[in-house]
Amino acid sequence: MTQHTDIVVDQFTQQATPFAASTAMRDEEALKLLVEFSGAGADDTMLDVACGPGLVVAAFAKTCRRAAGIDITPAMIGKAREHAAALSLTNVDWHTGNVLPLPFPDRSFSLVVSRFAFHHFVDPLAVLREMKRVATRRIVVADMVASDDSARADALNKMEKLRDPSHARTLPLAELRGLFADTGLPVPRETFYDVRAELEGLLATSFPAPEDVPVIRQMFADSLADDGLGMKTKRKGDRILLSYPIAILAADVA
Repeated sequence: MTQHTDIVVDQFTQQATPFAASTAMRDEEALKLLVEFSGAGADDTMLDVACGPGLVVAAFAKTCRRAAGIDITPAMIGKAREHAAALSLTNVDWHTGNVLPLPFPDRSFSLVVSRFAFHHFVDPLAVLREMKRVATRRIVVADMVASDDSARADALNKMEKLRDPSHARTLPLAELRGLFADTGLPVPRETFYDVRAELEGLLATSFPAPEDVPVIRQMFADSLADDGLGMKTKRKGDRILLSYPIAILAADVA
């Protein structure tokens, strides 16, 4: 495995339990929005790329004929199996493996989805091309987006890299749109929502180096004054609350 892949597996092995239990990850309204915006139907087969603990797969399995997930981290696939079993889902499949390349033949799924994963990909364009290769109907990508201001985007990525060493880069919306164009996909439809969190809760779901924790806290404290991270932050008592934008982009495969 590459060095970055090793870091991803290490981080998400540690994160498997808190990540699967995270309120933001389990948000039923957000999952419903993702399924509905994708146009999923009873005849669809779907694949979730970098599926984590299987929450997206399970949401789609309630609508689609078959739903599958692939993730590089065995601990995440273990959580996905537990989640599906708790819901008594029988129309799901799980695969442990890398997404470059995806280990599936061309045109294997009608819908191919990825949520909260593109900022972990060193080469997101290559991943999107693989998603297009194995899809017959539609591609859907949901991820956090960085500010169009390059200084704010750089600050956000610096903070995220400290908080979660498996982070690669959060893309501005224009760059995310550009990936679709570069893949030969049409201009995507878009919708948006905000994820709300508390700084200490966010830190609890990742495993930064101990010496980086005060640096991260200070970056958020500084952001209260000047929006330096490009996300909405506010203080409530001794807590720092934040919200950050999520974009969902969907494009049909020709």
